[in-house]
Amino acid sequence: MRILVTGGAGFLGSHLCDRLLAEGHDVIAMDNLITGTTDNIAHLAGNPHFHFIKHDVTNYIYIKGDLDAILHFASPASPVDYLELPIQTLKVGSLGTHNALGLAMAKGARFLLASTSETYGDPQVHPQPESYWGHVNPIGPRGVYDEAKRFAEAITMAYHRAHGVDTRIVRIFNTYGPRMRIKDGRVVPNFIRQALQGEPLTVYGDGGQTRSFCYVSDEVEGIYRLLMSDESDPVNIGNPSEMTILQFAQVINQITGNPGGIRYEPLPVDDPKQRQPDITRARTILGWEPAVSLEQGMEATIAWFDERLRQLEG
Repeated sequence: MRILVTGGAGFLGSHLCDRLLAEGHDVIAMDNLITGTTDNIAHLAGNPHFHFIKHDVTNYIYIKGDLDAILHFASPASPVDYLELPIQTLKVGSLGTHNALGLAMAKGARFLLASTSETYGDPQVHPQPESYWGHVNPIGPRGVYDEAKRFAEAITMAYHRAHGVDTRIVRIFNTYGPRMRIKDGRVVPNFIRQALQGEPLTVYGDGGQTRSFCYVSDEVEGIYRLLMSDESDPVNIGNPSEMTILQFAQVINQITGNPGGIRYEPLPVDDPKQRQPDITRARTILGWEPAVSLEQGMEATIAWFDERLRQLEG
């Protein structure tokens, strides 16, 4: 297939490009590099089946020739990014998704939307099944991301129902691995960077809030299976193994041998207290569940961050 990946120079987008190429597809990565970087796709330079276009998808998208699928992954995804780029985040979720869906309709291409567990907000149902409608503050600081993705889901289903576009929606839970930005702002890069530099790990609140961490290769496997399936309703892809942030900090300090310990800071506004996917649908429909243990995934991720930090220091 010939496939367009918006946000293709981002963390998850670049790993998807790798997987799609490995499956024998031709891949076009599109990114405005606002949070992505060409470093993530530099290893693909010269590959005749890969092409990069620098473009902002909130503007009209032109692709010459046929397209078989569009994976719409363009968006800031870290709280640090979307709190600094609130308007851009809302625009890529609304205008960018509209443009990408219009292109899918014009090309007769399958469309896969990268949605998020943040559509559930600070959930009152635990774990979160796809049938849960969420508990979101639309005017809070995190609302720019939450509501952008909720709108993106709504317009995706509208194009599916009104225009017959062949659509998929993946709700992505916390994913980690190589190529995350060192100053991404999310908990995995923060903890690893602080641990490798011998600093105390910053835990917000009392650290009792929970998260579920999925290694990037598992996440990509689930997304690829969804793309190749016939499922148009949203599907959670994430690791159901839940742990508190304090427990996670202790794991990172143990793996890295960090003597810095832990420091506590106030909990950010609207920070979700619990996050754990119900992956019953992914197991049933896609035959998918995560295979990489936290220890295995963290070992590979920490090694990558260690190398990057040494390069920056050198």
